[in-house]
Amino acid sequence: MSEEKKYYKKSKSSTSAHDNAVSETVNQDIDQEHIIQAEEVSEQEEDRKEVEAFCVTVKHRHNRGYYDDNGVGCKSGDRVIADTGNGLEYGTVYFPARMTKSENIVLPLGRIVRRATQADTAQFVENGEREIDAFNRCLGFIEESSLPMKLIDAEYAFDRSRLTFYFSAEDRVDFRELVKVLASSFRTRIDLRQIGIRDEARIIGGLGSCGRPFCCKTFQPESCQMSIKMAKEQGLSLNSGKISGTCNRLMCCLRYEHDFYKEQLAKMPKINSTVTTADGDGVVIEINPVSEKVKVLIENTTMARSYHYTDVTVTGHLKGKPKKVQTT
Repeated sequence: MSEEKKYYKKSKSSTSAHDNAVSETVNQDIDQEHIIQAEEVSEQEEDRKEVEAFCVTVKHRHNRGYYDDNGVGCKSGDRVIADTGNGLEYGTVYFPARMTKSENIVLPLGRIVRRATQADTAQFVENGEREIDAFNRCLGFIEESSLPMKLIDAEYAFDRSRLTFYFSAEDRVDFRELVKVLASSFRTRIDLRQIGIRDEARIIGGLGSCGRPFCCKTFQPESCQMSIKMAKEQGLSLNSGKISGTCNRLMCCLRYEHDFYKEQLAKMPKINSTVTTADGDGVVIEINPVSEKVKVLIENTTMARSYHYTDVTVTGHLKGKPKKVQTT
């Protein structure tokens, strides 16, 4: 009996030690999860922070982005030398420092090194002249090689250490032989970059259906993602011909105006909301975020009336599609 008791006590103490070890492991896992969650919360808070940044148009055609002033003291229109991460480039400050949400820009920011000198400007102009010659010569090489590609642009790095050719093509193109010919002709590093139709429109430029220059060419800081959801939230027709730009992709202005519509829709009653007005109870059948007005179908009538959204009080929400009625 005494041996059985000893064995029992030993087993019990062994089990207790095992439980304690498991408990410590679980606690460590829980602590680790808490640390991970805290880090995720910290990252989310970091994303919501605003960053002071300058918008700089690098070179004279494209590549627009956000840069840190670095104590240079720039203002809109200044010519500057900026560190883009791929070397120094000549650029123009598009707008001065402003607080920008970090989630809307690529971090870390590029850095403005200094204001451009007259010598920098002269080199930039000379680079532009060299780019025209490079474009024409490359175009001739492409025609001689019968390559199925459309040359869009030629671009020298500011120090001429790199020459980049932008082209579009329906399929992948084997341009290895072309690179050899270009490298031996220009005696510098050659980059050939295949771009999409949206980037092609951004580089070449043109006029949109509104009669104004392309948003992506003039002021849009960087290429943004557009979606059909944006068109729906703005109450636009989903006909592809009406919401597509010259590049046959969704218009850039959908993204440009999206934040405004999103902010307006958040504070206005939704369609099919039941509301109380000065003329009685009714149902919201249409909203206009620009004018901040809503159309309300008054109960027991066939006429809808317009009100400012602050003049109605939401009491509930109905299901189903809104009725089509006359408006007063």
